[in-house]
Amino acid sequence: MADVNRGNRPLSPHMSIYRPQLTSISSILTRITGNAILLAALLIVWWFLAAATSPEYFAIANGVLTSWFGDLVMFLSLWGLWYHTLAGIRHLIWDYAIGLDLDTAYKLGYAVIGGSVVLTLLTVALI
Repeated sequence: MADVNRGNRPLSPHMSIYRPQLTSISSILTRITGNAILLAALLIVWWFLAAATSPEYFAIANGVLTSWFGDLVMFLSLWGLWYHTLAGIRHLIWDYAIGLDLDTAYKLGYAVIGGSVVLTLLTVALI
């Protein structure tokens, strides 16, 4: 019969002892921003559909999207779009087996984060 004494066996790493790394966080953030971009696109489609429906319904949708909450959602969606785009470019670089060593992967991760912030601020400033 199998030994059921599991008290002396080592446990696999868990969130309490696992230290998140930049590469894992950026991978998770890429997935989150992809889904957030989809939700922002649905909000914009809702705005367009409201504009095609009636002036009263458009006033409601426009009020939501031009409120401080709507501005925040659109600003964060813009950042998510830039982040997701730059992370996709980073993955294209990795597909060519370039920059797979740990130091370069961390530099690319910081470049994606910094570049997305800079491009977001430039986009907001120019629009």
